[in-house]
Amino acid sequence: MSPTIIQCAQGTPEWAKARLGIPTASMFSAVLAAAKDGKERKTRDMYLRKLAGELLTGDPMENYQAPDFERGKQMEAEARDFYAFTTDGAIEQVGFIRNGDKGCSPDSLIGSAGMLELKTAFPHILIDKILRDEFPPEHRAQCQGNLMVAEREYIDLAIYWPKMPMFTKRAYREDGYIARLSDEIDAFNAELHELVEKIRRYGA
Repeated sequence: MSPTIIQCAQGTPEWAKARLGIPTASMFSAVLAAAKDGKERKTRDMYLRKLAGELLTGDPMENYQAPDFERGKQMEAEARDFYAFTTDGAIEQVGFIRNGDKGCSPDSLIGSAGMLELKTAFPHILIDKILRDEFPPEHRAQCQGNLMVAEREYIDLAIYWPKMPMFTKRAYREDGYIARLSDEIDAFNAELHELVEKIRRYGA
């Protein structure tokens, strides 16, 4: 399937409805935890049940208007402006991108082939990223997932804190990794729909 851009402000009820009941890129790392034990596996199971609850009720299971979320979006707006100023790039804000039974909420699209993912980090964490000078592995699943869903070629990860230098790293599509991620998402969705049917039968 081809990606569909849904124009809505992130954090609004329209945006929450667009992503209801499907795995999204910010949680793809949890989807990949199927073969793991302990905390990571528990996170995956909880995410599976959250999405099942959304499909069963038709209601989002998270409050995207919480104060921490609002503060984060405000700082991301500052980061987006800083990125645009320092790179002179043509960026376009979008709400949500859906491709089949998966989706993502990129912070912006860049031209016809790129994407932007913004993060904020306390100064001591940002300093560590700058000194390491590598693409942070903890963001690989989300960023490669964004590229998979949107069918784009590269993504800039920009990490920001006011009064600090912005850390920016570009990643290109990793087709082998994306193929594995796609298979894991397919398996996750099959498990999700099996769980939904099981709960529906229980209530019949």
